[in-house]
Amino acid sequence: MRVEYDYDTCIGMFQCVAEWDAFERDEDAGKAVLADSKEQEENVFVREVPDDAELDAKFAARSCPVDAITLYDDDGEQLIP
Repeated sequence: MRVEYDYDTCIGMFQCVAEWDAFERDEDAGKAVLADSKEQEENVFVREVPDDAELDAKFAARSCPVDAITLYDDDGEQLIP
């Protein structure tokens, strides 16, 4: 499973931070940060989701009020949103 996080879309509600510890608060910017990610394109960050964190990643993606978090399965199909 892979997660994509759109930093520009984030509005800093930090619900993802409560759901998955891969997301951290950046209080100065007022946005979340996806730890251990790589910038795929400008302000879009990507990382693999460990098998033991898949449920947390799903909760984080579903909790985002602006759909800044997208999850893909191992075949590249979009799962959430």
